Order: sequence, then structure tokens, then C-alpha cells
Amino acid sequence: MSGVTSGRRHRSDQHRSGLHPAQGPVVVVGMGVTGCAVATALAARGHEVIAADDRPAEATVRLAQTAAPKVAVHDAGDGEQMRSLLAGAAAVVPAPGVPPRHLCYTLAAQAGLRVVSELDLAAQWDRRPLAAITGTNGKTTVTTLTERMLNRSGITSLSAGNTDIALVEAIDRDVSTFVVEASSFRLHGARSFAPRVAAWLNLAPDHLDWHGDLHDYAASKARIWAAQGTDDVAVVPFGDREIAPWTAHVRSRRVTFPTPEQLEARCDVRYERGMLTAHGRRVVALAAMPRRRPHDLSNAAAATAVAWEMGASAEAIAAELQAFDGLPHRLARAGSIGEVDFHDDSKSTAPHSTVAALRGFRDAVLIAGGRNKGLDLGDLAAIAGHVHAVVAIGEAADDVADCFGQPGCGQVRVARAASMPEAVEIAYRMAQPHRAVVLSPGCASFDWYANYRERGRHFSAAVADLAARLGTRRGDGAHR
Repeated sequence: MSGVTSGRRHRSDQHRSGLHPAQGPVVVVGMGVTGCAVATALAARGHEVIAADDRPAEATVRLAQTAAPKVAVHDAGDGEQMRSLLAGAAAVVPAPGVPPRHLCYTLAAQAGLRVVSELDLAAQWDRRPLAAITGTNGKTTVTTLTERMLNRSGITSLSAGNTDIALVEAIDRDVSTFVVEASSFRLHGARSFAPRVAAWLNLAPDHLDWHGDLHDYAASKARIWAAQGTDDVAVVPFGDREIAPWTAHVRSRRVTFPTPEQLEARCDVRYERGMLTAHGRRVVALAAMPRRRPHDLSNAAAATAVAWEMGASAEAIAAELQAFDGLPHRLARAGSIGEVDFHDDSKSTAPHSTVAALRGFRDAVLIAGGRNKGLDLGDLAAIAGHVHAVVAIGEAADDVADCFGQPGCGQVRVARAASMPEAVEIAYRMAQPHRAVVLSPGCASFDWYANYRERGRHFSAAVADLAARLGTRRGDGAHR
């Protein structure tokens, strides 16, 4: 097993970042969770920080609620004001959510200023080893599994990135290593970020409203391997035709894991004779794993590959896979009414994710729709054979309904609902007597909700309310 030692310590050295306080202030654009964390980290290292946001009033409130420096928040959308802020600045650090077409990029280029990503700042300030995971689907699950596998092995680890803690904040914690959930937004501007182990799980169209096209989206994800050296590891899905073209220039050692479509492929980490094996060593029996749908098994193999290369033991990996019963809003069981089970997959905000989820069901009733992110919802037709009926919701309801009305979709019944409680009740009626109901929207939540978590919670509440009205005891919500 080629892993890292848990005792390696870091060196916090601001000079390694190439940014020195004497060079001038640093302009941080976007005062969300990561932007505020970046401002705090820079200030702690002696930098003067200038904050900017497209909604300065809201950002000022967010900044005041954090430990970030007490600085004024300026209007990032005001061209003249931004030019003034950039005059004499040392660099610009855009938060991950700031799109590449934002004014700050144009003005920084005109001023000849460096644009530095949060991942580069953190990695250059800290030398502890880290793993990184990207992909259209499964990032959070694989990140969580990897972190837990390492901690079970006695390698103190902390997840960061798309989680509630930015990497620039995580590096102040006393742990041995980090597992970074690296979205395309975070990777887009990364140049020196070089994970010890980096996994790219899968690729399908997503966030095209931010990136503009699939090529830019994929190129951003490919940056997870760009700065790796020959001693590092790239974890790659075996036989994935979408990702394969982006591996041509990878310098690091490759380790393969199976896709959901090829679970028995001859990979470095693979399934054979009812066992998960890593580099020929038996790790855990499939029968002992609570999560065994195809995408669950692919995620488990990917996490095993990453954790193994980071030094986790086979025993710890096995223990975690036997204990892991999923994460909230990712095919979590939301209860039952009679013989109808309800599953909350609100985290599925793109068609590819919904397709992956529904392939684990037969004859389900799907609740789908919301706000489309510029994606082709026609891809949902691929699961027509797994779906008995569809309840279309939200702004994209008509597009979802049209998708399942295409030739080749068979006898899929389609209904529309104007609210989540209505969708749950219609789906329950259509699911009789014993089909599953799955909320897997394939769209963002922002038409009806603040985020996918709120959508998932409302779905579960609607299931409970319907059960109470029908006088039927609701299930305990346990994940299966």
C-alpha cells in the first residue's frame, strides 16, 4: 500500500504563496462562505484585504457574521469602483461562485493583476498531503467515505471544499491530511493545486449556465490532475469514454475503479466473486455493504482507491463500507405509507444524476423538475424503462412532461403538481399498491426553495403530513 504518513506537519509560510503583504492589498470578490474564509485567512497572514460583492449590502451582513476582518464591502458590479479598487492591488481572489465572465476577470487582466484561486492559496500555504475528488455526481459521498476511512485508520483527516468549510479555513485545523471536494467552480482557476491523490468520478453536462459549454466544464475538472507530479496518483474510472480524452497528459500514476455500468471490469479496485478487492487484496464482501445499487458500488470503489493510496488500512475501509448507510438527500429513505416507500434524492440537480439514481429501481414513480440549469432534460428519457409514472414540478414541469411523452418512452404516465405536498399525494396515488416514490428532480431547487436541502426536508414533511391525514403510520425514515 502506497500511502502518506499521518505525522507529517505543515509549514505556514506566506512567501510560498507568492503574495506578500508589502506588495499591496488583495481584492477578494464574492463574500459567500469561501470568500469570507479567504478574507480571514489573508488578514491572518498580514495582508490588507479589500472585499467586493455584487450585492454589497447582503455581503456586509454575511461578513459581519464571520470571523473575517472588519472591512467595507464594495460593489463588484460597478466598473469604475472596481477599477479604483484594483489600482495598486497585488492580486485578485475570486470566490468559487464568481463566473468567469464576471467583470473582475476582465479588469484584472487589463490591470495586469494575478488572479489566484482559493485552492492555490491553501495548497501553497500548507504542505500537508491531501486528496481531492471531483465529478458530476458522487463527490460528497466519496469525499465523506474517504475522510471516514482515513480517520478509522488513525490518519486524522478533515473534509473541505464544497462542504461547510473552505480549504483555506481547514488548514488551520490540527489534522494530518485533508480530503477536498473539488467542484468545477473551485478547480476553474486552480494552477498550482496538486493533490497527492486526485479522483475524477464521472462527467455529464452540468452547470453549463456557469461554464458556457461542456468543454469548459470538463477542462475545469481536468485541472485536478494538471499540477500533479509523477509521484502523485490519478484515480480514474475504467473505460469512461467521456473522461478518457482528458487523461492524455496526466503525469501521475493511474489507479482505476469501475463505473456503475462495468462493475466487474478488471480494475485496480474492483468487484469479483462477491468481494470488493484492492490491488488483489480482499477488502469486504458485497453482502456486508448496506448500499449496493450500481452507483453506490462505484462510489465505494472510488473511495477505496483514494483512501488506499492515502494510507488507509483494508480493515478500516471494510469497517466504513459496512457502516455507511448514505448521506441526507442522496436516495435517503423519507418514510413509507402502507407499502409505498418514499426516497429523497433532492441532491440530484442534473439529469445525469437522476438517471443514475433511477436505474436502481423498477417501476418507480418519479417526482422531477425545478429550475433547469441550461441542460438537456431529454436525457431523462433514458430511464423510461425504470419508471411507471412521473410527477412534473416547478419551472421545468412542461419540459419534464414533454421528455416522457417522446416516442420510445412506452406507457409512462405523466401528471403535474403545483406544490410539493400535491406532488407527494399524486405520486402516492400513482404508486399503488407497492411501488417506490423517488424525488430525484434533475433540476436546481431555486424556483421553489433556497437549496436542495430545504426541498428534501419539505418532501419528507409532506410524506409525514400525508401519512397523518390517511391515518397510516409513517416509516422511521431509515436509509436503505
